Amino acid sequence: MLCVHGRSYGVHPARLRTMPQMSSPGSLRTFQRKMRKMMQSVLLRLSFSHLTDPNVAGSLSPSWNVNSTTSTGLQTAVMLPLKEKDKPIIQKLLSAGCCARCVLRFCCLSNQAAYRQPSQHSCWLHVKEEVSEKSLVITRDDVIQVKEAFKWTLQGLVAKEIGGIAVVNKSSFEVGVEFTHPETDSDCHFLAKSCPDCFKPTKNKQSVFTRMAVVKALEKISDAKFLEYYPCPPTPPSSNCILQDVQCLHVSVFIAGRYNKFSRSLPQTPWLIDGERRMESSVEELIATPILSTFRADGFNFSSSGREDVDVRTLGNGRPFAMELLNPHRSRFSEVEMKQLQETINKSSDKIRVHDLQIVSREAMSHMKDGEEVKTKSYTALIWTQKPIQREDITFIDEIKDLTLDQKTPLRVLHRRALAIRQRVIHSMNTRYVDCHHFYLGLKTQAGTYIKEFVHGDFGRTQPNLCQLLKTDTNILELDVESVDVDWPPAIPE
Repeated sequence: MLCVHGRSYGVHPARLRTMPQMSSPGSLRTFQRKMRKMMQSVLLRLSFSHLTDPNVAGSLSPSWNVNSTTSTGLQTAVMLPLKEKDKPIIQKLLSAGCCARCVLRFCCLSNQAAYRQPSQHSCWLHVKEEVSEKSLVITRDDVIQVKEAFKWTLQGLVAKEIGGIAVVNKSSFEVGVEFTHPETDSDCHFLAKSCPDCFKPTKNKQSVFTRMAVVKALEKISDAKFLEYYPCPPTPPSSNCILQDVQCLHVSVFIAGRYNKFSRSLPQTPWLIDGERRMESSVEELIATPILSTFRADGFNFSSSGREDVDVRTLGNGRPFAMELLNPHRSRFSEVEMKQLQETINKSSDKIRVHDLQIVSREAMSHMKDGEEVKTKSYTALIWTQKPIQREDITFIDEIKDLTLDQKTPLRVLHRRALAIRQRVIHSMNTRYVDCHHFYLGLKTQAGTYIKEFVHGDFGRTQPNLCQLLKTDTNILELDVESVDVDWPPAIPE
């Protein structure tokens, strides 16, 4: 049987991509039902008996092309790049009782990073110890994810089931298969005792056993400590995985642009406190609503280069943002259509304005976050001073360059950000006198600088601060973001 170990930190999706011609929503639903029925059959009956025979494993050629018929008559076609050095590893895994999944995982080369759970880590330690005695070399680069082997195995089956349509690696149509394995749900729990720092609960996650938490714990735990809690080699599973769902989806489409925010009573994202909404709308919703309707997407993920407070305006060239549109039913738009969509967003509200709206690739999304800590941002703040000031009392501020701040996490965000002291730099400042208690302060700062806390000091949590520089209490009455110096997305001529 195809043995895929479940994980206590969530359902693992294996994804297949193909390009069937779907003429209507009804055709898609029919295809989805057919796929669900087929996958249920495959997960229950697919046989890897040719891997459990040591004679077969010992006679594998450097390039393995297996075409076999299972007991159910289903044809399997697997192309695995096995090498001569893999033979003793296969034999060792099989003799130890490892399932076919572990053989596929440890004997197939791939450039992808390994996703290790305890059973794979145990197999790795077992194989590493045994093959080292034979002067063989094996590294973690020789490890692939089970979903890749799963896709290789099922490509021929799926192609045959849907009428001979070719299954390809890159396509906009995606079939998602979700399955679980209750027998191994608790495999990761011992890691929480050994590496408690890796498993911290958060309000947005149902389980502490997330993918990254488990990977970090396995990287941190010593081999000796791991072997105290987990058998090596791992115990072969006695049950099959359980099919949960089959979904037919369009791959995500990514949208990017810049936005200006003109309101001092508009949060960037929906503002909810104890489940109660505090503001009627948000920047995210004003932008996303027309886009979702136009692309007919099921949902979205919104991100931006930083964020402004609810009472802060974003002016100048705007703030870069990006959206991932989930399962869009329409994905291709011309430049003219994107321009029309941008105009629709801008006409929907006078609180925001969007420009440079465009479709981008998934890879391009990383440009928004690359080097974010070293990017600069410019602000203008209206300052109040307790003591009366004259124009000459503030001119010295214009001469201050590259002022380094030590900012302890502000009290106003301590409920959602870890307590830490962060160093930030104010590169330059300029002043414009208004009256004896007010002046405008322009700042060019390192991204991530808390401007409000620099002005009022946050009870001494930001050092130095404007109160210390002017030797009087100061506060900020208004704040505007003038520019976010991130060279992305590309500007689109008007």
